[in-house]
Amino acid sequence: MANSSSSHKLFQALFSKLLCIIFFFSLSTFASTSLRVGFYSSSCPDAEAIVEDAVDKVVSRNPGIAAGLIRMHFHDCFVRGCDASVLLESTLGNPSEKYHPANFPTLRGFEVIDEAKAKIEVVCPNTVSCADILAFAARDSANKVGGINYVVPAGRRDGYISRKEDASALPSFTFHAERLASEFGKRGLSVAEMVTLSGAHSIGIAHCPTFVGRLYSFNTTHAQDPSLDPSYADYLKSKCPPPSSSGDDGSQQPDVDLDFSTPHHLDNSYYIELTNHRGLLISDQTLLSSSLTSKMVLRYAHHRSKWATKFGKAMVKMGKIDVLTGSKGEIRRHCSFVN
Repeated sequence: MANSSSSHKLFQALFSKLLCIIFFFSLSTFASTSLRVGFYSSSCPDAEAIVEDAVDKVVSRNPGIAAGLIRMHFHDCFVRGCDASVLLESTLGNPSEKYHPANFPTLRGFEVIDEAKAKIEVVCPNTVSCADILAFAARDSANKVGGINYVVPAGRRDGYISRKEDASALPSFTFHAERLASEFGKRGLSVAEMVTLSGAHSIGIAHCPTFVGRLYSFNTTHAQDPSLDPSYADYLKSKCPPPSSSGDDGSQQPDVDLDFSTPHHLDNSYYIELTNHRGLLISDQTLLSSSLTSKMVLRYAHHRSKWATKFGKAMVKMGKIDVLTGSKGEIRRHCSFVN
């Protein structure tokens, strides 16, 4: 009888744990499937057009803002999920993730989100979340500078929490392919989706400190990263001299385009440049050198339309990471502060 009772208790414990696991995954599934295309078609039918207009106006003047908005959406989703936490300002005693070195001062485009939000609040107060505005703005940026258009399921709500230290979870420019795959996998994204989303580096800029180590002090064997095309390395050296012993961190040096050939056009030239050994960051060039990802790089280098289609799909999937929906979170009146 004692053995039977123990077995019964063990079965109950295992069954309870199984129910908890099923319930957890049910909640996760519900969170993503509750997003839908045309979410604001009745409550705020002009919302997406207002965002598109704000993006178009600013990106027409400065194409680099498109890269900033796509990157901002990525950085938002990878920290606490797509809840617009990256937009929040610091509060007393709590610096926000916006001011983590991975975000500040390099993230750009906050003014676009603020302008769109202000205009939407006039016509549809307390209706459209900042998280959705950011997702729309990233999509419109991809369309503006790359002709890549995709529909964005909406219904996200805004989070209450933003902590500077949480942004330490963002993938680093020093990561190799295997580490990148692991970090993306933690967010439910495949290796293929990681390679696809990396193509966003066909636009945007980087600062000297993020790659200068590849030019002058790569490792104990090579002063210069041997995977760099020599002529490209010479070009980079003309932009970024050796780090100064005077304490200059390189932040005052010129920005360098991530994509050497078409820096203002979102396309597959990023992958072509990788095959030419002109990937600017270690996290870029590793995609060609790793057996885990090299075949995908070569495929995208030869098939722009295939990459563009998959990029849109990967952006939609990324935009569903740990979203707040239903009664969770809030609709902020101002994107920089909780209500």
